[in-house]
Amino acid sequence: MPSFPKTVRLRKRYEYTTVSSSGYKRITPHFIIVYGRNDLVHPRIGITVSKRVGNAVCRNRLKRYIRELFRNCRELFIKADFNIIARSGAGHLEYAAVCQELANALGRIGQHNFN
Repeated sequence: MPSFPKTVRLRKRYEYTTVSSSGYKRITPHFIIVYGRNDLVHPRIGITVSKRVGNAVCRNRLKRYIRELFRNCRELFIKADFNIIARSGAGHLEYAAVCQELANALGRIGQHNFN
């Protein structure tokens, strides 16, 4: 079983638009975390990194960092769909800084109730 299987990813455009239309958002200095309810028993994640963040090497590194955080710290993610959007300046962050910033934001999201 792969460590980042297809079942935990947002893969289709309608999945991203459904999350975006949910209206729940957490903004940090380098990321925007958009999240919404899902009917599954596990969280799913989508990662958006535009060309404003940096070149291809920089963007891919940032996506690897976020996927690694998702793999190692799954308990931070509530049962919801997440789209993590990198803002400009995020490409210069090291892994520890990415983890710290996202963990703080996800900790605040963990207190969210979808009722």
